[in-house]
Amino acid sequence: MKLKRIFAAMTTCALALTMTACTSGLEETDKEPTGDQPATTDGAAASGDKMLVGLSVSTLNNPFFVTLTDGAKAKAEELGIELVVVDAGDDSAKQTNDIEDLISRKIQVLIVNPVDSSAVAPAVGDAIAKGIKTVSVDRGVEGQTVDCAIASDNVKGAELATQYLVDLLGKGAEVAELTGVEGSSAAIDRGQGFHNIADKELKVVASQTAKFNRAEGLNVMENILQANPNVKGVFAHNDEMALGALEAASGKDIAIVGFDATDDAKAAVEAGTMKATVAQKPDLMGQTAVEVAQKLIKGDKVEPVIGVEVELIKK
Repeated sequence: MKLKRIFAAMTTCALALTMTACTSGLEETDKEPTGDQPATTDGAAASGDKMLVGLSVSTLNNPFFVTLTDGAKAKAEELGIELVVVDAGDDSAKQTNDIEDLISRKIQVLIVNPVDSSAVAPAVGDAIAKGIKTVSVDRGVEGQTVDCAIASDNVKGAELATQYLVDLLGKGAEVAELTGVEGSSAAIDRGQGFHNIADKELKVVASQTAKFNRAEGLNVMENILQANPNVKGVFAHNDEMALGALEAASGKDIAIVGFDATDDAKAAVEAGTMKATVAQKPDLMGQTAVEVAQKLIKGDKVEPVIGVEVELIKK
């Protein structure tokens, strides 16, 4: 009887130890992150002090924004920041969904490069309402006050480009404008800069959107030339559209000026096929956005607007 009692006691103790171990394991595995613990990406666990920043970019099908994103990634790695990048693919609805997903991951700062400056506003407003710091880069957000707006002086850049067309072609020359994605602040500002000069000095015979896209630029320019065979100059809101227009105008003496100073555009300017492009610094924009994000997380003061200089690149 004594042996039976000892065996029973040992069995009960072992069972209790086993249950304790199992319960402890479940509690660690199923523990929900606290509200102030950053969410993680790809199921990876983040340390409590890891800075988590989201970057919603308008499209990665454009070399300019690829360079901007690469600059942001490099700076994030340097600063030890976890950067989650989502590509909207030039789709405003997708960008809204992307931002809501970033919010659910409990990012601390949202960096947004809008497809459409107005359409993105409600999603950015949701982020602000949840206490997430916000930074716009290259393009602004209409109707929302972000913590910091980082952009080139698009109006000034377009004025430089258009004045150069006046210098090349003379007053009254027929010109066309290829505009960017409607509603984007870059398209609005570059259009304003173009018309500030062109409406006084040139004859604008066509102004059509090619959505910042090279293939669209080719198709739209072909249509413009069919309707306006005497066009002597083109201002495109970005280099991708300018390069498409260049292909459409092959063999014709048409001065084409773009905006962004991508590698392909600079090569075309050096070859003399494109007359000029406006240089921005997208890598610096991306780097600056992440630096600002770090300051916001730390509670440091940042300037509400940070401008990045532009310059006209010509042969």
